[in-house]
Amino acid sequence: MRSLLNPHWWTLAFTSLVQLVLFVRWLYRRVRNDEITRAFVHDMATNHLPHIYERLDRLCDQQGVDRTPLPPIRWLDLNGRRDRDS
Repeated sequence: MRSLLNPHWWTLAFTSLVQLVLFVRWLYRRVRNDEITRAFVHDMATNHLPHIYERLDRLCDQQGVDRTPLPPIRWLDLNGRRDRDS
């Protein structure tokens, strides 16, 4: 019981707990940032790219530039999941 009252053990336990809390906080923010980035890229590809390509087609028609067909949107699944949100 006397070893638990040693102030060195309390210091070690407190600093370890603080380090654990900071690590978990950093990990949560990192995961959350990846989710936000993934949602942003998905939104850009599905909502904004078709409009951008439409405007580029109009510009090419006005300038008389031959254009290539629109590239398909290919989703790379880096997590190995099969299900899709949309």
